[in-house]
Amino acid sequence: MVKPYKNSSKSKKEQVTSMFDAIANNYDSLNRVISLGIDKSWRRKLVAMVQKHKGQDIVDIATGTGDLALALSTIPSAKITGVDIAVEMLEIGKQKVKQEKRSDQIKMIVGDAENIPLESASADTVTVAFGVRNFGSLEKGLSEILRILKPGGHVFVLETSVPKNFFLRFGYKIYSSLFLPLIGRLFSSDKNAYSYLSDSAAAFPHGEVFNNKLKNIGFVEVNHYPQTFGVVTIYQGKKK
Repeated sequence: MVKPYKNSSKSKKEQVTSMFDAIANNYDSLNRVISLGIDKSWRRKLVAMVQKHKGQDIVDIATGTGDLALALSTIPSAKITGVDIAVEMLEIGKQKVKQEKRSDQIKMIVGDAENIPLESASADTVTVAFGVRNFGSLEKGLSEILRILKPGGHVFVLETSVPKNFFLRFGYKIYSSLFLPLIGRLFSSDKNAYSYLSDSAAAFPHGEVFNNKLKNIGFVEVNHYPQTFGVVTIYQGKKK
């Protein structure tokens, strides 16, 4: 299991919470630099996929500073609940929601992905953008997502992956292991944070491996859609 602070005895969940609270003020600007701004187009693609299913009650897990929640609010009649365990990240998200005048559509609450503070079968759609690899227990988090979905509801996960092409994979590894931690060290007070994000991305069970994890939890009609040469992937699953 990859953790942010290798010399700490705290659980992964505790470490991840502390890490994201520490980098909250720089998180959005650093993400734009690290992804070269392409992360916005990935979120737009996910939103378009969500919109096809016309679910009104959407829960965005690991909502962070609310980028995906705000993107989802462009869906007419959608009601979004953003859930995150990192209070500082969530506070920035609340400010952004207020600035964008979306408070009537988006509610932001503190919550643990492994014990989501929502009723069973209460969501039409659940989304997670760059968050599942930070779950303390991936299986528990996915089981909780299944629990809060209504029968026939969908989950959409946007997460990092490793390109299959040899040359692209080599370039990606150089970028993620050298450039990403360097930028993090230059602009963030937490020097471990972006090394962790790089290491956790490399270790994440992407592609068919993650599809199988969704299926084992109980999701059906599971598919995945690589984006930008496979550096990220959108996963989709359905509750029976």
